[in-house]
Amino acid sequence: MVKLDVRGEICPYPMMKAVEVLQTLPEDDVLEVLTDHPPALESIPFYVTRMGYRCTIEESAAGEWRIRIDRADPGG
Repeated sequence: MVKLDVRGEICPYPMMKAVEVLQTLPEDDVLEVLTDHPPALESIPFYVTRMGYRCTIEESAAGEWRIRIDRADPGG
């Protein structure tokens, strides 16, 4: 699992950095993005699902979230 901490950053940077990491991420690996910017909860899933990934979001602390991103069809 690769972790990307973008707390303190505002859009579009959390989404841009997540996409940058995904471009080099091995197909069977997972990216976990830690953010405190609520708009990223919409922009990251919207963009990466169009790239063939799936996302799950969980609140990790008050005002902080983990976005877990992996391939929608591993090996496909």
